[in-house]
Amino acid sequence: GNYCSRPFRKEKMKKILLLGIKILRNEGWLNTLQDGFSKNPFFHGIIAEVPEQHRTKEGHTKIGYALYIYSYSSFVGRAIYMEDLYVMPEFRGKGVGKALMSKVAELGLAAGCHQLNFTVLNWNKPSMDFYLSQGCFDVTATIGYHCMRSEGETLKHLAQL
Repeated sequence: GNYCSRPFRKEKMKKILLLGIKILRNEGWLNTLQDGFSKNPFFHGIIAEVPEQHRTKEGHTKIGYALYIYSYSSFVGRAIYMEDLYVMPEFRGKGVGKALMSKVAELGLAAGCHQLNFTVLNWNKPSMDFYLSQGCFDVTATIGYHCMRSEGETLKHLAQL
């Protein structure tokens, strides 16, 4: 494809947010700026960009992104977790998602990671098919544990606040 990928930069974040980053559901983009661009960021990101002559009908040149974090498993050691992979609908099927995911995998290997982990929504069959076509596999049935969460008042209670 005729596009490039590069790390997020703080000054470009407002434009990236126009893509519809799902992490904006709660705190909004000011927290996103702080969380992703502080001295110790909570996440990292890669953006896919096309030249001006290939911009969208709305004028966007930023056409996709991947958000990721580094994690650790007591079983396998270093891992990378891809929190989000998004490509604008008109650019899907053109290798953009594959290139973004490949870059996340490359960064993970460079950091000594042994796994790339991510989740897929139950209803998102096109994404599931894409990941399976890339050699990924569904560990839900064989992993032997459930994904659990604590949030809001329960999280405060757990922290004894």
